[in-house]
Amino acid sequence: MNTSEPVIEDYYDYPEWDNRGVPTPPPVEVVVPCEPTADDSMFHICISAISLGVMLVIIVLARRGKPGRSPRKGVLDLLSPVNFLDPAQHKGLAAAVFGVLFCKLSLVFLAQNPLPFLKDSAPENKDYWKILSLFYYPALYYPLLACGTLRSQVGYVLGSLLSWSHLGVLVWQKVDCPKTPQMYKYYSLLASLPQIACLAFLSFQYPRLLLRSSKGDTETSASQDLNSSYYKDYVKKILKRKPPSKTSSSSKDKPKISKRLAEALKSYIYTQEEDFRFPLLLAVSAVITFIAIYQVALLLVTAVVPTLHIVRAGVNEDIAFLLAGFNIHLSEDRAEVVKIVVYYMWCVEVCYVSALTLSCLVSLLMLMRSMVLHRSNLKGLYKGQLNNAPSHQRGLFPSRPALVCWMGFTSYQAVLVCLAIVLQTMVFFICVLFAVFLVVIPILHGQNLILFHILRKTCPYWVTLILVVIIEHLAAQFAFVKKDAGTRDLNNRSALFLLSYLLFPVNILVGAVLGVLRIVVTALFNIAHLGRMDISLLNRRVETFDPGYRCYVHYLKTEVSQSHPVMKAFCGMLLKSAAQEGRAAQKMRDAEEGIKLVGPEKKYRVSSARRAQVRWQLLYTLVNNPSLVGTRKHFQRPSPEGVRNGAPNHTAAEGNAKGAVQKGSS
Repeated sequence: MNTSEPVIEDYYDYPEWDNRGVPTPPPVEVVVPCEPTADDSMFHICISAISLGVMLVIIVLARRGKPGRSPRKGVLDLLSPVNFLDPAQHKGLAAAVFGVLFCKLSLVFLAQNPLPFLKDSAPENKDYWKILSLFYYPALYYPLLACGTLRSQVGYVLGSLLSWSHLGVLVWQKVDCPKTPQMYKYYSLLASLPQIACLAFLSFQYPRLLLRSSKGDTETSASQDLNSSYYKDYVKKILKRKPPSKTSSSSKDKPKISKRLAEALKSYIYTQEEDFRFPLLLAVSAVITFIAIYQVALLLVTAVVPTLHIVRAGVNEDIAFLLAGFNIHLSEDRAEVVKIVVYYMWCVEVCYVSALTLSCLVSLLMLMRSMVLHRSNLKGLYKGQLNNAPSHQRGLFPSRPALVCWMGFTSYQAVLVCLAIVLQTMVFFICVLFAVFLVVIPILHGQNLILFHILRKTCPYWVTLILVVIIEHLAAQFAFVKKDAGTRDLNNRSALFLLSYLLFPVNILVGAVLGVLRIVVTALFNIAHLGRMDISLLNRRVETFDPGYRCYVHYLKTEVSQSHPVMKAFCGMLLKSAAQEGRAAQKMRDAEEGIKLVGPEKKYRVSSARRAQVRWQLLYTLVNNPSLVGTRKHFQRPSPEGVRNGAPNHTAAEGNAKGAVQKGSS
């Protein structure tokens, strides 16, 4: 734990008022450095040694689990248990360990001692220890993740022991020392809640997997992945004939407002689909994003709100002389001046908390929308709908920048969300502050109506602009648009030209207002969507210069090229057919021995229908392979125009694939 100097903090209650109307200071509490009975440095020494032993056991068991292969020696032997990001691995284990690591690193940068082994280190060396901690904690928590890759009872037992050890000591330390002198007395405890939740999940999940493995579920990750029914069900659904659409007859009728609102609401709410499964790293990214929102919100609250409480509680009658020095006279009574200042400071605190709450809600809403768009983009890439604008390669082949983006996608997403919340809170706080102090408070108290005085003085200009805009719309609707036989055309061209000339000076003022609105809307949109990598903040033609969106597209292409469900289903069918052919060959050899003893019989031949079916399945698989779309002869590069922002999809590739299927069938 930290051994910094004691910090004096208040109880953060609202100040009490005496008989004169002056607030009395609240009682104070001295938070002294706390040393838990479970020493942190001793625990890390022990758990590091235990983790190293567990890793050696995992490596030995991983080598023994592959008797058919030649044993690997040297440094390559460490690569045995590192397939924890394989699609067949448990998503919950990976997400929980990543969450534990992220929570720990978020506390390290604010701690006095970044490494638990070093206490009271020199301030000039603290930055080096923080950099070293970036490598120490991933190595410390790595065995928690590697224990699940063995899919054996020994691995689950080791994972249970490690997770119980981490959880027990962490809860023990927080119970012994719930208060720390770090920023806010309960900050360390509140920041550790997601870490405790993740460790509790691991402590429950490993014993549950141990019970399941006792029933004989000991398949390796590769075989379990290829034999999974998910890929077969996915292929069955895309090959299933869809019923004819019933909306063709009523396509001209516009949907009702309630239906459109319901569809817009559904587009921001992610619901689970049985026929679709998110990649493991994308699920981990969603969990890390949620934890990042909590950690940043907690940091912003504990860094500002307690300070506002202390400042508000320390206001006394001397504030009247300070304001008088700036020629601000709120009242003749100094006690009333204190009340007014305390009230205004309370309003500032409410505005800040409201802005932070709004920022968190916007971030959660963007996270839900991103999940929906992730699923749509993955389904589009599964069908072969490629987007060529953000990348220089036309296929889904792995490349150096794509692999770099795949490795850092989760980290980039977490950092962008943190920056977005900070920026959103600042902007929303300024907006709410202006709205409260220039609109709400003046209306409630009937004074200091500065904004309303400005609007009253400029009222003729605003009325003129509004009337001109209304006149233009009415004239365009009733005088300049001619409807004839279901078509529309211009009418009264001479009057249109004359009105355009007469309203030219006034439209200059309207254009100035539109320019300001454009700046505001663009800034608010970019700030609200800063934490999302699945959409570009730039125009479709220049989205290549958006590093976040470029990284997202590269990540999706790498993920699809390595874990396409149709490809996995096809590989599973090949392995299954190979095993069946092996058994059939054995039966054939037995039959040949019987033929030699009994005599010649009728030869077995493969039917032409079966041969045609196999060839059709192979043709369909090759045609719908998105990795081969860019190498076909008639492939045309689609235009980026007419594609919604954030959707790396094009329908031209799908049309080419259908044409190839028709050629193959003929």
